[in-house]
Amino acid sequence: VLCGRTDDCPEKYGEKKTYVEYNLTVHYYCLLMSSGIWQRGEEDEGVYGFLITDIRKEVNRAAKLACNICKKKGASIGCVAPKCKRSYHFPCGIQRECIFQFMEDFRSYCWEHKPVQTLTDKESSGASQCTICLDLVDHLPAYNVLKSPCCKNAWFHRECLQYQALSAGIFFFRCTVCNNKDKFQKEMLRMGIYIPERDASWELEENAYQDLLQCYQHCDVKRCFCKEGRDYNEPDSKWEIKRCQCCGSRGTHLACSCMKSWEENWECMECRSIFAKSGKYSKRKKRSWAASEKMNGTGCLLEEPPPKSPRQSSGSQRDFLLQSPKMMCQNNLSPCSHLERPASNRVTMSLSPLMSNRNWPRRQKYLKKQRREVCNILKELKVQVTTKTTRLNINIENIWNSALKGFRQRNFSPTNTIEISFTNCKNRSKTHTSAASRHQFFQLLMLHLQNSSLFEGSSSKNLSLDFQAVKENLYFEAGKMIAVSLVHGGPPPGFFSKTLFNCLVYGPENVKPALEDVADVDVTQTIKTIKYANSLSSLQSTVHDCYEFLAAAGCLRPVTALCDKNMLVNDILFHHVIKRIISPLESFSQGLKTLGVLEKMQMHPDAFSSILCHKPERLSAETICELFTIHSSVCENKGVDFWMGYLRDVESGESAVTLEDILLFITGSSSIPSIGFDPEPTIKFLRIRYPVGNRLLNCLELPRTKTYKQFKNKMELTIRNTLRAERE
Repeated sequence: VLCGRTDDCPEKYGEKKTYVEYNLTVHYYCLLMSSGIWQRGEEDEGVYGFLITDIRKEVNRAAKLACNICKKKGASIGCVAPKCKRSYHFPCGIQRECIFQFMEDFRSYCWEHKPVQTLTDKESSGASQCTICLDLVDHLPAYNVLKSPCCKNAWFHRECLQYQALSAGIFFFRCTVCNNKDKFQKEMLRMGIYIPERDASWELEENAYQDLLQCYQHCDVKRCFCKEGRDYNEPDSKWEIKRCQCCGSRGTHLACSCMKSWEENWECMECRSIFAKSGKYSKRKKRSWAASEKMNGTGCLLEEPPPKSPRQSSGSQRDFLLQSPKMMCQNNLSPCSHLERPASNRVTMSLSPLMSNRNWPRRQKYLKKQRREVCNILKELKVQVTTKTTRLNINIENIWNSALKGFRQRNFSPTNTIEISFTNCKNRSKTHTSAASRHQFFQLLMLHLQNSSLFEGSSSKNLSLDFQAVKENLYFEAGKMIAVSLVHGGPPPGFFSKTLFNCLVYGPENVKPALEDVADVDVTQTIKTIKYANSLSSLQSTVHDCYEFLAAAGCLRPVTALCDKNMLVNDILFHHVIKRIISPLESFSQGLKTLGVLEKMQMHPDAFSSILCHKPERLSAETICELFTIHSSVCENKGVDFWMGYLRDVESGESAVTLEDILLFITGSSSIPSIGFDPEPTIKFLRIRYPVGNRLLNCLELPRTKTYKQFKNKMELTIRNTLRAERE
């Protein structure tokens, strides 16, 4: 009814739709570009939001206008250039090389006033390959040829670009050479390329990636202890199945491989044999401490694979989600993971990896209080940070060496605001000044430290003895990095053992280590043999067998009674866990004094223990709900209910995204920093089509929708594709 043609060509004229009840047929592009009509309805009203009465009025208006190209009536599109009175049909405009801008107020330009791309003097004429179809394209500013605004030698056919845009959609349409998205899309829209606001065509295929979502769930160890069978999997228990960190195609129950928590790494026998043959996997040799003390330390700080983070549990539907959220109020504290360890009032006690259900609510409330206190303390320390910046050039593939180089550069000061410039092996760099980028840097750095040779142990770690690291003063640098991370909004390490923490706070002479603090398997076995000796003769025999080890450790003493084994065990523990690492401990403590962190630790030990000796709390819907201040009017209560319902669905596993994905989309961080977010996260409801995560302001802008299904679909689509594009 607008262009008078029967052509059905979605690539040129948009989707052709016929409405029998209204006796109406239109091309989508003809409707969008018509000069006298606007979308006054919702997307599901009329035709794409154009009301039927408005369409008929536009048809009547256009019936009086003759097309300047074909001379027929019904020209509904006019050139927006001042004093230009040309009108034409959409197909005629395409034929005459007019430009139609599918953005903002959908402007149209005739063949005389259309925008053109200009060639600079430096750009050579000639021909090159179109990077889409690989055919030659002339370097001429013509209608059918477009150049990339972000790459000097990237030229395309207009038809190739249009097909690419229709296939990729707004989330994946970008320069095929440099992968730039914002600048490239802006220029292509200006030059008349239509970019649909939908997901890519390959993402819309039903169950296209279904096979990738299937996780291996089978216990493959030689002897499975689970009474329910090898396929039984109970999340957040000792019968949860852990997959091989290398291949992912073999699994084990935590209990079947003597693992205390999900954070511990596990490799299957096939992967271990491959590493052993390639020389990349070295077994721990059986040797006494006396022999190891005569050897030189390791020569470098190797980067090992980081442990997998615990999965998000589904949880129960909490009562708070059935109530209205708090408006204009915020709480940065959240319940901690049930895998966290309780703090102990006794300096000599070690931590149990799991808590009893009976004490869990009390411990949860206690840790929330302590984390609130440490957040305020860190904010006081942050007052020292000035606006003067220091740039750190960080190679993501070699995080330790690049961070070490940055912290040791002459102009580095812990009181300066840190600016991050990420690079990779191709020497491409991008400078970031946001808190999200700093958090990402410190998160990678903490993961490296946790798995480096500076520390030993499984989940709760103590300092190790690395002679080369002592020589290079790496323990000092590690302590300094942790202190700077805490004050500058990075994550806490979360892997300190209680013994290491108490040595830093109370002094090593006042700490009594436990057997769990010993990482060396041979030393552990020696201590157990002495500790569980049931007769004086067996004790004396054991002491005789370990004579060289005890003499080198300075723990050799006459054994005249069975009770002497207790003093002997304490001596061995103190020597191995504390005495032999006195030098690294002193250096590490000096590094933690940066920005006054160690002093605050000694003044508030319980508060800092909650973040240094415990993993960050697992996110829950309640955590996210309490974190955000909602700016909402009474009329937007439906939108608030949609938001709360969506959090409930994500927590219960009825969504393709996780709570960590939501927080990452809004703030750029997948966890809550110990110091909290600055500025504090907020939520606004606006008249927009898709959600927007403003990481500079930590603000989530949500669209107003009629139904919860629309709200959920838009959240899923935007968050999933935004994070996927960032990872790519």
